[in-house]
Amino acid sequence: MMFINLLTFSLSMRYVYLIEIKDFNVPAEHMGYILNSFPSIADNCKADFSCPFKNVIENKVCWGYETHCYKNISYHVRPRCPGDHRGWVTTKEAQYDTFYTQADFGYVKEQIDELKVMCEASYLHDSSLECSKYLRFCRGRNLMLNFTGLVGRGDNLRYKMDILSEGQIGGYCNFYEGRLKSEAEHMSALQSWGPEMINFVKTPYRPIFDNVCDIVIEKPTYIMKLDATVNMYHHFCDFFNLYASLHVNSTHPSTFTRDNHILIWETFTYESAFKDAFKAFTSNQIWDLKKFRGKIACFRNVVFPLLPRMIFGLYYNTPLIYGCERSGLFHAFSKHILHSLKVKQQPRNNDKIRVTLLSRGTTYRTILNEKEIIEALIKVKEYHVQRVVYDKTIPFTKQLEITHNSDVFIGMHGAGLTHLLFLPDWAAVFEVYNCEDPNCYSDLARLRGLKYVTWEDKDKFVQQDEGHGPGGASHAKFTNYSFDVKEFLRLVEVCAYYVKSRQDFKNFIEASLLKHNHDEL
Repeated sequence: MMFINLLTFSLSMRYVYLIEIKDFNVPAEHMGYILNSFPSIADNCKADFSCPFKNVIENKVCWGYETHCYKNISYHVRPRCPGDHRGWVTTKEAQYDTFYTQADFGYVKEQIDELKVMCEASYLHDSSLECSKYLRFCRGRNLMLNFTGLVGRGDNLRYKMDILSEGQIGGYCNFYEGRLKSEAEHMSALQSWGPEMINFVKTPYRPIFDNVCDIVIEKPTYIMKLDATVNMYHHFCDFFNLYASLHVNSTHPSTFTRDNHILIWETFTYESAFKDAFKAFTSNQIWDLKKFRGKIACFRNVVFPLLPRMIFGLYYNTPLIYGCERSGLFHAFSKHILHSLKVKQQPRNNDKIRVTLLSRGTTYRTILNEKEIIEALIKVKEYHVQRVVYDKTIPFTKQLEITHNSDVFIGMHGAGLTHLLFLPDWAAVFEVYNCEDPNCYSDLARLRGLKYVTWEDKDKFVQQDEGHGPGGASHAKFTNYSFDVKEFLRLVEVCAYYVKSRQDFKNFIEASLLKHNHDEL
């Protein structure tokens, strides 16, 4: 085994942080970026004959947010801007740069560049706190959080902005109170850490050193405020922003390991059909606020990550510039999740296009003539067709495996289309009908860099009724549809043609067939 001795990033910890190379939780294709970010790791890899990453040590690559990280050596998946640079900018270069800052590793760089010290340490055991603009992201050392106010409040604390009151978060430091409060403009439960940070105070004691804590958390801790955990679109906005926050916080290689804690900022015991995704970030049990009810908790190192509903955040509320697509940050996130959950691309024994139709087991937005459409698709000899229902009977990792081994992914407007994040790079998405919400999944497909197709001719489908939304209002999301079969097949063929034209798909099929033939010999 190869070990790497590194001093921890905490000013308050002087012991040696022992990291084993296998503890790094990144895909092999990302190790070059890690080695370049942390030269001491690269040196140890060079010196150890068993290090499996020697072939990438000399590759001078960077994620995109580091100092002196130029475009030609940044993350290998970069934006494309084939569309007209109209509206916000006047040049193609500005169009590219805008998209990169809005939706790629440039967004991470912006958060890093905006970090301001709010609580400055002078000595080893002092506290510290720094936050990005509007308190979107914060990180601290030797901080005290007082949860005695949770006693008697019950177990229904979710989306609350009064978990803490004045003086219940703080540390011993040079506190720049005016600077912090000037950033507290976005005061909403899931927009910023403003509702919590405005209660920050300078304590008259060093919380950990002076033994005022009921419990001290030694391992790095990520405190998260979650969106709707029952909905894949919204919950994966949590996971995506946590991944982006790893990069914002990437001052030490332990950031890319899983020996940390995650604390959910509510008193409900965490449960979700998508909970396996947390395995990409921690190897420990997920905590909630009940663990600390009635206690003063102190954290050696704590991160308050980017949140799911930030103004101009990612990927909810993202204001994407026209004409650009393919974010390296979204690509890296996809690879990170798939790697962590051990989801593999399965070799093929033929060159058929794998068409997956996601069927909705819900009251609304079902395809009324789905059986007829599937029968028509099966008759196309170039397709391998499967119909799936992603419900609790199929484990989430199995769902990802099905998705990741699809070439054309089809579904009605709905959270299940978030699976497109985990399609192969050559894939196409067919949102059968966007139900008058045209940007949601088209933008997500654009961020992921995938071909996107949706229904174009409203004369070729039949809406069951006007739709019966909340409060009796009519809306296209609250009804069902029948689609012209011939037109449906035409749109699937548009997707299939795109997939077949992709060189990476051709390379994958060729490699698969070579392996299949070799295995048969």
